[in-house]
Amino acid sequence: MKQFLKPVVFHRCSRMTSRQFSVCSTDQDKIGFIGLGNMGGGMAANLLQKGHSVVAFDVVDSNLKAAVEKGAEQAQSPAQVAETCEKIVTMLPNNDIVKAVYQGADGVFGSMKSGSFLIDCSTVDPALSKDLATLASGMGSVFVDAPVSGGVNAASAGTLTFMVGAETEQHFKTAEEILDNMGAKITHCGGVGTGGAVKICNNMLLAVSMIGTSEAMNLGISLGLDPKLLASILGSATGRCWSVDTYNPCPGVLPNVPSSNDYKGGFGTSLMTKDLGLAQDAATRAQAATPLGSLAHQIYRTMCNNGFAEKDFSSAFKFIQKK
Repeated sequence: MKQFLKPVVFHRCSRMTSRQFSVCSTDQDKIGFIGLGNMGGGMAANLLQKGHSVVAFDVVDSNLKAAVEKGAEQAQSPAQVAETCEKIVTMLPNNDIVKAVYQGADGVFGSMKSGSFLIDCSTVDPALSKDLATLASGMGSVFVDAPVSGGVNAASAGTLTFMVGAETEQHFKTAEEILDNMGAKITHCGGVGTGGAVKICNNMLLAVSMIGTSEAMNLGISLGLDPKLLASILGSATGRCWSVDTYNPCPGVLPNVPSSNDYKGGFGTSLMTKDLGLAQDAATRAQAATPLGSLAHQIYRTMCNNGFAEKDFSSAFKFIQKK
């Protein structure tokens, strides 16, 4: 791994006095990024565009190659990212992969430096985020959870919403300095785990609204309405929501959304199903009633079993249309 590490060169960066001078490292803006899929790829690209050096890792070669072509430095493992960077962002699909990246044999915790700052933007069980924060703290580092909302277009545009769970205001401020390169709205939700709690509530509502929008669009088309006209009216009426006016599930209504690209890219049905499962687990622990969330979970599970798992979750429209 010697070839992966660069010597630190110090420069005088501000006014000198006879007693002191300030120094800066050429690596001060280096950020590790692990997980370069539909969301992470755009997020890492924004860090690069904002002038940060990025050390990137992904298990999918094409994702990693795309990041390197945009200027990222390639790492061979999460451990190698941690050896090189004291600030690390992860954007991963599920609990098991997050655990492996941080706690695995070649994971971040095995190689990170004391004083590292870790930001997990994955949507996982809030209890897992709390466990990882405790482990990181025991090794002299900080872990915060900062799941995102906005979709793949917002990830590319750098306009994501981040929901941050951080134990102190200072930890939040440190995270905010990094996340500001990738988002438009960054909110401190409370201690570690609260970011994930907000996210699973949001995604449960999103799943319900997407199914409702799909049903309304399908009904309108069945009644002879033009889908673009229907979406335009719904977008300015009391039924307006993000699923209607920004991410419409009906093909051809909006450009540059997955429904107009055979439901490719975006946020996969399998991932939405996972998030709904997290919401149901949390609802059970909290003894909170979520009847529509439970029904949405059943619908998305059925979609996964009927060939929609890798399609964007807005393919609920196609699933309902076939029914």
